[in-house]
Amino acid sequence: MAETLKTTHGRTLAYHKTEGRGPGVVFLGGFMSDMTGTKAVYLEDWARREGRAFLRFDYSGHGESSGEFADGCIGDWADDALEAVSHLTEGPQILVGSSMGGWIALLLARRIPQRIAGLIGIAAAPDFTEDSMWPGLSDNQRQEILEQGHTLLPNDYDSTPYTLTRRLFEEGRSHLVLRSPLALPFPVRLVQGTADEAVETSVPLCLMEHANCPDLRLTLVKDADHRFSTEDCLALITSSIQEVLARP
Repeated sequence: MAETLKTTHGRTLAYHKTEGRGPGVVFLGGFMSDMTGTKAVYLEDWARREGRAFLRFDYSGHGESSGEFADGCIGDWADDALEAVSHLTEGPQILVGSSMGGWIALLLARRIPQRIAGLIGIAAAPDFTEDSMWPGLSDNQRQEILEQGHTLLPNDYDSTPYTLTRRLFEEGRSHLVLRSPLALPFPVRLVQGTADEAVETSVPLCLMEHANCPDLRLTLVKDADHRFSTEDCLALITSSIQEVLARP
């Protein structure tokens, strides 16, 4: 049974928290995903075995949290993540961001760098609304968004289509991280599959080039897809966390 956190914005976030030693690990899920996914549950089991503090939660409009997905945007979900980290964890945390969660992690790195001990990006998708989603829409879909306020997009991972709103794109432009300096003063590990159809390998390469980070490494996994949830991929995620933990 999930616990809940009432945020200062009046939203109710569902979460599961595992007590343990620090630095803790916080899992930040992807666009229209939830905290019951393979990676989140795997990491929770790993953290429990290791005696490591761990937190997984649902953004508003996702999973068990309050609100409708179509009403949310990047800024809302970043605020949710900020409140979850601020109120549900103590001390330095390692952020593990999957897809959109990688963008959220980078936004937290700007807002609370003193709370971050490291960052793991799993097919991290910074600025995806602007750089890949909007350009990937048809002219008719973009017209629908501009004139009607939304369009529906097929979901390759679920039967429920994505509802893409005008607010998602317009508000997202105020949270882009690849257009201005991005300081990451802690170890960063990026993992990415070469068969990922949602996030191209050029994205982590761009992030590597752009970020000001003294300790950043990228691992490409041949033929891994966007789910990045095979046994080997999951093991790579935990070994990346352990590598960050071992850094002085």
